[in-house]
Amino acid sequence: MSLRNYRTGHDQIDQEILEFVEAVPSENRDLIAEILVTAFRLGNENADRGELKLVNNALKELRHAFHVFSPYRDQRKATLFGSARIEKGDPTYQSARLFGAEMVKRDWMVMTGAGPGIMAAGLEGAGTENSFGINIDLPFENTANSFIADDPKLINFKYFFTRKVTFMKESHGYALLPGGFGTMDEAFELLTLMQTGKSPISPVVLLDPPGSTYWERWVDFIRTELLEGQLISENDLAFIHVTSDPAQAADHLCHFYSTFHSIRFVAGRLVLRLNRPVEDAELSSLNSEFGDLLESGNIERIEATSAELSDDDQVNLHRLALRYHRAGQSRVRLLIDALNDYPS
Repeated sequence: MSLRNYRTGHDQIDQEILEFVEAVPSENRDLIAEILVTAFRLGNENADRGELKLVNNALKELRHAFHVFSPYRDQRKATLFGSARIEKGDPTYQSARLFGAEMVKRDWMVMTGAGPGIMAAGLEGAGTENSFGINIDLPFENTANSFIADDPKLINFKYFFTRKVTFMKESHGYALLPGGFGTMDEAFELLTLMQTGKSPISPVVLLDPPGSTYWERWVDFIRTELLEGQLISENDLAFIHVTSDPAQAADHLCHFYSTFHSIRFVAGRLVLRLNRPVEDAELSSLNSEFGDLLESGNIERIEATSAELSDDDQVNLHRLALRYHRAGQSRVRLLIDALNDYPS
């Protein structure tokens, strides 16, 4: 093992780092060594104490989050976003609670921000055993709700950015209910990350309580100001689904994974891992419908790649592969929908 091109600038320190990580029981000693190189360089390049605190706290928060989620890697999880100000008797609270319960019926777990309002409602519906609380320490609100407060699946964060990374990394689908600035931030960040390919494409449901026009008016704004202003494309609207029915919202999240399983990039190709084989007629239809998405070649069936075999990464699933225009993320979402909706 070597440090490749990322070094401290001191040969002796580099060698000592390499010797040190030999004691780590991991196949990823090269990456652990680079983390140590980064720590040394921060100190050697005179980062001030505030900067070192930020890096130190962020790394500790992420490490702890990885550890908490590790036993649940194979369990799908839905995240609920929405207002902390919603009271228990509000129809919005009821919708969030029912959604949490519906996801558990479908063998999913539920994640929320661990605070009051919508966050408490989702965890109440899911039950503590099936819940994660992703709490943020705020000057005016830092106590987790009673449904998760004493559970080991509660994680407390100092920084919003490490908390957001955790939500995006661990979630397989999202339900957004009415909320304030925070909910808007989460909605637009989700859509931005998927639109730009910085986050895996996942189902996003905008869940209104019966009689509410919150998301209907939000979508009107998106269409009138963003779409008609040519600031987004019509295809970008494929990232969202609006409903007022918690059960239908849960069905939408689950349907996304009916044929589609997951994505991985291997040697410049997008590999779609699937729960069923794709026959010739369907493959021909996909190539015809999504030819505009392709940078070169065709959508084709493949076996598990050598990289996936090396990592034992979902090697038993069926696969399609394509080279595509990276700006076409919303078209990839429509391709996934076509696979899920294809008549069996």
